[in-house]
Amino acid sequence: QVQLVESGGNLVQPGGSLRLSCAASGFTLDHYAIGWFRQAPGKEREGVSCIGKDGTIYYKASVKGRFTISRDNAKKMVTLQMNSLKLEDTAVYYCNLKSGPYDYWGQGTQVTVSS
Repeated sequence: QVQLVESGGNLVQPGGSLRLSCAASGFTLDHYAIGWFRQAPGKEREGVSCIGKDGTIYYKASVKGRFTISRDNAKKMVTLQMNSLKLEDTAVYYCNLKSGPYDYWGQGTQVTVSS
């Protein structure tokens, strides 16, 4: 079955960096786009970045230039490198796979940016 497992979240000071990983299993990663979303307390889940099966990349405007998404199909991994972190980046981060009518989510990983 499809499984997405996020890791790498942590407590970090403003200006710091974190590298999130999304380990994929149960499907052929090469065939799908994978997205990173986040949800801050009291707010709706929002899209942060997405990488297509052809390598096309999208970033939310507020993270462009600070976050970098990449994929390694052989390792079945999608990573999100986050630099110059800001207080407003604090959220639970999720990776997502959309396949037809189905939406798959991981359990999320907590990123807290605090001084």
